[in-house]
Amino acid sequence: MIDLNKYLSENPYPGRGILMGRTVNNRAVVAYFIMGRSGNSRNRIFEYTEDGIRTKAFDESKMTDPSLIIYHPVRLLPNGLLVVTNGDQTDTIAEHIAQGHCYRHALIQRKFEPDGPNWTPRISGVMKPDGSYNLSILKSMDGDPACCCRYFYEYDNPVPGVGHFIHTYQSDGDPLPSFQGEPRAVELGALTEAHELAEPLWDSLNEDNKVSLYVRLIDLNGGGPDSYIINKHS
Repeated sequence: MIDLNKYLSENPYPGRGILMGRTVNNRAVVAYFIMGRSGNSRNRIFEYTEDGIRTKAFDESKMTDPSLIIYHPVRLLPNGLLVVTNGDQTDTIAEHIAQGHCYRHALIQRKFEPDGPNWTPRISGVMKPDGSYNLSILKSMDGDPACCCRYFYEYDNPVPGVGHFIHTYQSDGDPLPSFQGEPRAVELGALTEAHELAEPLWDSLNEDNKVSLYVRLIDLNGGGPDSYIINKHS
């Protein structure tokens, strides 16, 4: 397992990242962050909605193109599933689950983002009420947009103290290289409040490129959830 904060501090641009797992004291963990290199991408904040969070322009007058950067990253569904993604596939997953399908059925309909030459991967996670979770990534085949590769990772009995982390880019570059390999296994200690994870995680992200972070802890012993948001633009 890796130390996630060290892993991120050594990477100037992992892009957008999803963490899911279980702490040693039986809290389910969900984290999602966004980064940006352009002024348009950096001009964003997270804000709470009735069923999760959304991205929003910090300064509406400076927003030049909302496509691909304004969406609902997190939605809590009526059946208790928590969906986290880096794009509007959050809504695709929610719609298909409402129709009786699963998240895989939804993501078969989608592919990586149409932002060549980067072809940004779509990463998604689904946390179940019992703390088990799924992660996925849809990406081009080695930068070739003619082929979409879809990978699904399912963790049906999470080990306490272990999480899994997936992100969009290996690191900075031009074009940006897509994430490679399986989700990284990371250490998760004992946590009782979301800020205990959020603050060191935020500090580990590149100061110039980080934009917003969301963390949610769910007490699997019945104590309820705790959520925390950090925005670079407060």
